[in-house]
Amino acid sequence: MKKIPMRKCVVTQEQFPKKELIRVVRTPEGNVVIDKGGRVNGHGAYIKNDLSVLDLAKKKKALARALECEIPESLYEELEAMING
Repeated sequence: MKKIPMRKCVVTQEQFPKKELIRVVRTPEGNVVIDKGGRVNGHGAYIKNDLSVLDLAKKKKALARALECEIPESLYEELEAMING
């Protein structure tokens, strides 16, 4: 049986398989990007693929706290579009 990598959502603090979460990364240059492939260098934070969790992340500033930087509104819009498909 193959081991499934688990990661914790920075908003809900729940453990999920890595593939079910969205990774947001603060790159060494200080940019904040969505890591679709899971290979971008930098400090990463995972968020559940759910609109209610995204709204909670905005209110609590969970991503900003986890990545230790300001999160631009455009990134939240991009995450919302990604979740909606």
